Amino acid sequence: MGENKKVLVTGSSRGIGREIALFLAKNGFDIDVHYAHNKEKAQEVADEIKSFGQNAEILKFDIKNREECAKVLADKLYYGVVLNAGIAKDNVFPLLEGDEWDDVIQTNLTGFYNVLKPLVMPMISNRIKGRIITMSSVSALSGNRGQINYAASKAGIIGATRSLALELAKRGITVNCIAPGVIETDMIKDVPVDEVKKLIPMKRLGQAKEVASLANYLMSEDASYITGQVISVNGGLYL
Repeated sequence: MGENKKVLVTGSSRGIGREIALFLAKNGFDIDVHYAHNKEKAQEVADEIKSFGQNAEILKFDIKNREECAKVLADKLYYGVVLNAGIAKDNVFPLLEGDEWDDVIQTNLTGFYNVLKPLVMPMISNRIKGRIITMSSVSALSGNRGQINYAASKAGIIGATRSLALELAKRGITVNCIAPGVIETDMIKDVPVDEVKKLIPMKRLGQAKEVASLANYLMSEDASYITGQVISVNGGLYL
C-alpha cells in the first residue's frame, strides 16, 4: 500500500457509501467524501472519519458532468476508488420517459468513465498497486420489473469492470464489482419490504455494513490476487 492510503468513495454522504467510507476509515484509510447535493451530511461523515484519527476531505461534483469531474479530480492521487454513487428512476418500460433513461444511464454508467478517467493514469504513473471497486446490483444479474434503465446501467458496470480489470492487472491494480441485493437504506423507502422479504431466502434485508465489510476486504492488501470479480451480497436473492 505504501504511503498513499487515501480512498475516494463517491456518493458517501449517505447509505451504503457512507457506511463504506466509515468502515474503511476505521481500518486505517484516509477518505475523500464525495457528495452532489448535501454538503452538511458529507461534512458529518468527514467529521466522524476524523474522530477515528484519519484524514478526510469533502468533494462536490456531479458524476454526470465530465468536465467537472476532470477539474475536481485532476490533481488527485488515490490508492483506491469506490464508485458507489448512483440513482434509480423506476418505471415500467411502456411508461419510461426518455429523461428517466438518460439520467440513470449517464449517472450510473457514464459516471464510471467520468470519475475513473482522470484517476487511473496517475495510479499507473506512480506505480500504485491500488484498488478500484464498482457497485452493480442484483437487478443487473437477474433483471427486475420496472428497472430496465437501472438494470441496463448496472449490467454495463459489470462489463466495464471486467474489461478494466484485464487492462490493469499487469499494473497490480485490482478492479472488482459488488452487486448488492435489497439493502436497508433510504433508497428502498418505497419498496414493499414485507413482500420482498418473502423472496429472499434469508428472509431479511441486507445491512449496509455487510456491503462495507466486503468493500473493506477488497480494498485490503489481502485481496491483491482478486480482480475482475462480481460478488453478490443479497441473502440468496435472485429476482
